Amino acid sequence: MEIRTVGTSALMIEVDDPLAWFAALDAERTAGRLDVTDIVPGAHTVLLDGVSSVTSLAATLRSWPPPSEVPAAADDLDIPVAFDGPDLGQVATLVGASEEAVVATLTSVAFRVAFGGFAPGFAYLSGLPWSVPRLDSPRPRVPAGSVALAAEFAGIYPTASPGGWQLVGRTDTVLFDIDRTPPALLTPGRTVRFVAA
Repeated sequence: MEIRTVGTSALMIEVDDPLAWFAALDAERTAGRLDVTDIVPGAHTVLLDGVSSVTSLAATLRSWPPPSEVPAAADDLDIPVAFDGPDLGQVATLVGASEEAVVATLTSVAFRVAFGGFAPGFAYLSGLPWSVPRLDSPRPRVPAGSVALAAEFAGIYPTASPGGWQLVGRTDTVLFDIDRTPPALLTPGRTVRFVAA
C-alpha cells in the first residue's frame, strides 16, 4: 500500500483491491471507528477526505491487514437494456465474436460497481471479460441511457454528454435523481446485471 497526503485533510491510498478497501473502510466509518467525511474509491486508489489527523490515520492504515474480499452487496439490480447500439458490431469484431455472443456475454456477467466518476451517476462497472478500446474520436453527444464499453469497464451515461466509449445498447433506467437517497442508483459494491429488453 502506498499512502499520499492530499492537501491538509485527505489521504490517498494506492491498493490492489480498491473496492474491498472501500467496503472495509466504510464499515469502520459506519461503526464509528474511522473519523472521515468521505471515502471515494477509484480504479487503483481510495481517497479518504475530511481527516482530522492525516499523520495518525496514515500510521493506522499502515498497520491494517488488507481486506480479504469485497462483501456481497445487499441488493442486486437488473437493468433492462435494448442491445442496439451503433458500436455493437464493432465490439463483436474487436472481441472475435458474433453480436449475439457479445449480448449473451453481457447479460451473463454479474457486474460490480467499482467506482463512480466522469458525471454524477456514472458508474464504472467491473467484470467485463474483454478489454475494449475507446473510439479514436469521441462523439460530441452521447444520449442519456447509452450502455457503453471501454477498457475493462462497462458503463451507462446518466445524461447526454460527449463520450468516447463504444455504445452497445440503451436503457431508460434513471441513474441519477437528486430527490433520491442516495441520488446515484449505482453505488460502489452494488451488483448489476443487464437484462435484454
